Amino acid sequence: MSLADLTFDRWRALDRDAAHRLACEAARSVGGRLVEFGGTPRPGGVVHRAVIERGGELFALIPGGEVAVGFDLERWRPLPEQLDSYRTQSLAGGFGFDDDLVAHLARCLTPRRTATVPTVLMAVEPRELPEEAESVRDFLTERGLRLPAPDEWEHACGAGAKTLFRWGSACPLDRAPYGEHDDPGGHRRRPNAFGLRIARDVYESELTSDPGSVYGGDGGEAVCGGYGDFVAWLPLATANRNPGMAEFLNGPEGEDMGDECGLRPVLDLG
Repeated sequence: MSLADLTFDRWRALDRDAAHRLACEAARSVGGRLVEFGGTPRPGGVVHRAVIERGGELFALIPGGEVAVGFDLERWRPLPEQLDSYRTQSLAGGFGFDDDLVAHLARCLTPRRTATVPTVLMAVEPRELPEEAESVRDFLTERGLRLPAPDEWEHACGAGAKTLFRWGSACPLDRAPYGEHDDPGGHRRRPNAFGLRIARDVYESELTSDPGSVYGGDGGEAVCGGYGDFVAWLPLATANRNPGMAEFLNGPEGEDMGDECGLRPVLDLG
């Protein structure tokens, strides 16, 4: 199999040696080197993890093809503690949220759907736009890079997971979703199945090619606003495009705030 034929489904079906050969081929194709290789068992097969160093920056191999993204709210049932937090904290706080938690999430999460995305390399860490850069597009284009599309970002973050968060359905409501605070398992701060450090801190908002879709964080709005423990974690949900954050950034008050959002460069293969 060549890189041109690589899809997420085929990637999961490969044995370790075959996946390693393709990862090395991907590294050679961009003048880089494979620096990390592993795997995470998932339904449907192992999600191999390949991290490539190129020009001093780390990229993860993200196989594409036809993939499922978004979140299926019709099949979702909140955990008792999540529902209790929403009712006793978020609704009781008088923030004007919908009485129905599912309806509230429907305003924030993209629906479950099928998308076709390319196989790419994506930066392991988001980077900031340098002060001297005139625009995000120019800064990335000059380096042969681009922003991820929303479907690409969601696929890269979830790595095939159907759960609300990339690590599962639960979130530790007794801990803050930012900084060094963490849950006992350390899931929030750990790299995801592809090796990306992503959706880990609500203050780390990330831009995509769609100005109306900002992922990974809400700039700390829910935390600082005291919206409730569960709502504070929701910006880290894989399918949460943070429409409020996007609206702010595209409005007059947020005109100069876009530079403070993270950029997760994408390097196309082939």
